[in-house]
Amino acid sequence: MKTSFSAFIIALAIIIAAYLFAGAWKKTHNTSETINVTGMAKKDFSSDLIVWKGSFSRKAYVIKEAYTQIKKDADIIKAYLIGKGVNEKEIVFSSVTINKDFKMAYNKEGMETSSYPDGFTLMQAVTIESKEVDKIEKISREVTELIDSGVEFYSSHPEYYYTKLAELKIEMLANATKDGYTRASKIAENADSKIGNLRNASMGIFQITAQNSSENYSWGGTFNTASKRKSASVTVKLEFDVK
Repeated sequence: MKTSFSAFIIALAIIIAAYLFAGAWKKTHNTSETINVTGMAKKDFSSDLIVWKGSFSRKAYVIKEAYTQIKKDADIIKAYLIGKGVNEKEIVFSSVTINKDFKMAYNKEGMETSSYPDGFTLMQAVTIESKEVDKIEKISREVTELIDSGVEFYSSHPEYYYTKLAELKIEMLANATKDGYTRASKIAENADSKIGNLRNASMGIFQITAQNSSENYSWGGTFNTASKRKSASVTVKLEFDVK
């Protein structure tokens, strides 16, 4: 009787152990495996919009005289730019800024004693925004010719932009996703597996830098405006199921 009962207990223990093992095996093998990859896309392009700014000023003891001079300078600059082929609608002059100047008076010891009026300085800026990038770039280098006309013109470095940036981003995201899919497929293939559905996807930072430069990327995204020829890059993080 004891032998039969012991055999029953052993058989029951084996059945329970087998059940528990089967459950554990099922749980383990139902857990989906995934592959995480980063896809990347890069493209070189040239800017199609240029923004160029310059400024000029006049100083006189009488404000009316200074205004007359700076207005004459503005007319000379406008005529110069139009003569170089710039569309008049692309030339925008700012309002005139007026500063009242003072000179300091000093005693024999070099100590400041007082100040007195020293005329007025008037300043004005001009901005050109154009899609004729090469033409405006050339003018920005030649603008010192205005010195011959008696105009002291201070030229800023042109800024370069790309008007089809939205379309470029979409194109590059598609290419980065394709790159990520190719990487994931290769990893799965080497492990005798196949990739399944896409689980998660997130876009990295979109960066625009000068072509062939050592310009650093930033966490917030680099947006270069100093170079006409640029490189755009973007990454996407992808997670795929594995079959």
